[in-house]
Amino acid sequence: MAGKPHPGGLVTQGSTRRARLTSPKRAPTKLINGPSTVDPVALAQRMQELADERRRLGELQTAYRLIERSKFARIRELWRDLLALTGAIGKESFVSTSAGETFLGGAAENSQQLVELQAQNATLVEVLAAERALSGPDVQYARWREIHAPRESDFQRMRQTIPTLAARPTISVVMATYNSNLRYLRAAIDSVRAQVYPDWELCVADDASTDSNVRKVLSEYAALDSRIKTVFRPENGHISRASNSALDLATGDFVAFLDHDDLLSPDALYEIAKTVSQHPDADMIYSDEDKIDDSGRLMDPHFKQEWSPDSFLSRMYTCHLSAYRRELVERVGRLRPEFDGSQDYDLVLRLTELTDRIHHIPKVLYHWRMHSASTASSGDVKPYAVAAAERAIAEALARRGEPGTATARTDCSGVYLTRYELRAPGKISVIIPTRDHGDDVDRCLKSIFAAPQYDDFEVLIVDNGSTDPASLATFEAWRGRDSRVRVLHHNVPFNFSAINNYAARAATGSYLLFLNNDTEIVSQDWMTAMLEQAQRPSIGAVGALLLYPDRTVQHAGTVVGVGGVAGHSHKYFSADDPGYVNMLKAIVNYSAVTAACMMVRREAFERVGGFDEELAVAFNDVDFCLKLQAAGLRNVYLPHVVLIHFESKSRGRENSLEKLTRFEGEKQLMLRRWNTAIANDPHYSPHLTIKAENFAIRI
Repeated sequence: MAGKPHPGGLVTQGSTRRARLTSPKRAPTKLINGPSTVDPVALAQRMQELADERRRLGELQTAYRLIERSKFARIRELWRDLLALTGAIGKESFVSTSAGETFLGGAAENSQQLVELQAQNATLVEVLAAERALSGPDVQYARWREIHAPRESDFQRMRQTIPTLAARPTISVVMATYNSNLRYLRAAIDSVRAQVYPDWELCVADDASTDSNVRKVLSEYAALDSRIKTVFRPENGHISRASNSALDLATGDFVAFLDHDDLLSPDALYEIAKTVSQHPDADMIYSDEDKIDDSGRLMDPHFKQEWSPDSFLSRMYTCHLSAYRRELVERVGRLRPEFDGSQDYDLVLRLTELTDRIHHIPKVLYHWRMHSASTASSGDVKPYAVAAAERAIAEALARRGEPGTATARTDCSGVYLTRYELRAPGKISVIIPTRDHGDDVDRCLKSIFAAPQYDDFEVLIVDNGSTDPASLATFEAWRGRDSRVRVLHHNVPFNFSAINNYAARAATGSYLLFLNNDTEIVSQDWMTAMLEQAQRPSIGAVGALLLYPDRTVQHAGTVVGVGGVAGHSHKYFSADDPGYVNMLKAIVNYSAVTAACMMVRREAFERVGGFDEELAVAFNDVDFCLKLQAAGLRNVYLPHVVLIHFESKSRGRENSLEKLTRFEGEKQLMLRRWNTAIANDPHYSPHLTIKAENFAIRI
């Protein structure tokens, strides 16, 4: 819809790079600038050529290493040393390569493998450069579309299955126009007429355009297709009033909004109808989306979460394409003109208070037009739209009995930080396990007491068998310095779960805040901010943004499935980076958060049985969060609670046979227990990689 808030997402532009290599024994041609579009078939073929070439060169390097290990090579090295001692080293030369290898050359080398390897080493460098050039986000998305985008044969299959659908809802596509670009307008209407699914109507309200050609185009299409309905408003009323005028024409079971310059994928309405057929009680359906430029190039896909209410309170991430049961749209009072600019955000906030029957289609069904006047291109959200979104969120919180405020981030457009009134304050028990490391504990406690905006808390230092006199003295000094500090002694073999469960039983707080000893608080009101969320009955674990000392991300929520069991989202991103579609800057629902800094209500902690002591070291926090999620609670990451984390100082590396065996056992336990959850994280798209923590496209 026009005036919609930008949902995040970085727009990456620039020409595509292409490369071509000649036969393996000839020097490669240089990379050249290619056209601005990507031929998916040629691209796939090119990537295969590169893979073959890289594999061949790898075989050559393997052969070289075998020769290097041979008895002949060792004799040759002795001969080289002898030559060096006699001053004859100049008879041989050494070639250093960018790959970090050194190859011996000269008359003494007659091995054809070595000669070819030396000649082809530069080719390997070219191959690697070509692969980098062909691995940018636009090219990766082109590769993804080659695999996933429907073809004409798929559309034909869809047409054949339409008669078998259990439900055939009529879908009213609602559009408002005002002095529209005629080329874009025609393309938008044509994208509706090209739909595989036939049971639609296009309801268009022109908002008193001063360009008479807009009326001519709309009248032309209305005469061409009886499913196209038009109304021409006598005066300009802006987006909400115009859209409501279009809604007056709608008779469908579902309403879907389409901006006058955007495009629907040909299968968009079919996928909505299929979802309704599979879920007859569905009230809201939304899909993934991407952006399209003037050359028709598709880019910057937004692969979305399943329905995540707290994520939605921080940014209007569902955006396009969304379809709503028309009866519900009418019941909530349609669009409200006083929220123009964020009218669709306000509509969905009200509508989702009446239903949780919300379904996500993990397919790109909507192409958001990028041009000079589009928020898809600039990312700018107008001040009146920002103010409208802040009011819409605040009103929603009040209606839900959780009053609070929403403040737009100034460093990331379209993102709002929601803060709640403290309605259920109580004592917070900060639990810090440690074995020695008195300096770390001292730094951690100093940072806690330097920002005590929330005063009702206690700190439990859980001494797990410390022997360092200085550390023990530090613990006692803190106990004597402030009555809120207690020292518990629990001298057992290290078991993170058992230690924290023991401390939880000894704690007196209504809220438990698990905190690593190697952390340092950065945010002044961190405890209050976490409590605001933990007090809410719908919330399970509350996590924070943890940074390495170099200000790169260590943790910003945990995605299950990444790396085998779970991985920290956005790991190693700069702290200033907005992240994938602004997720680093937004409050986001994740399946898990790290217990290096985690707050939870005691009641919720006890309800799920605390930490599983079978998981002594690894994955205990992930398991705990998945238990909370299975109990119907939502876990949430807070970007405005920031700590520095000096990760795993206390325990050292997992490099002994005993530790590796234990880790593998805990991994297998998680896979047995949570196999389905790990394979299908609802807060992470199946189209994003599970091999890394960087939200790259999964090919």
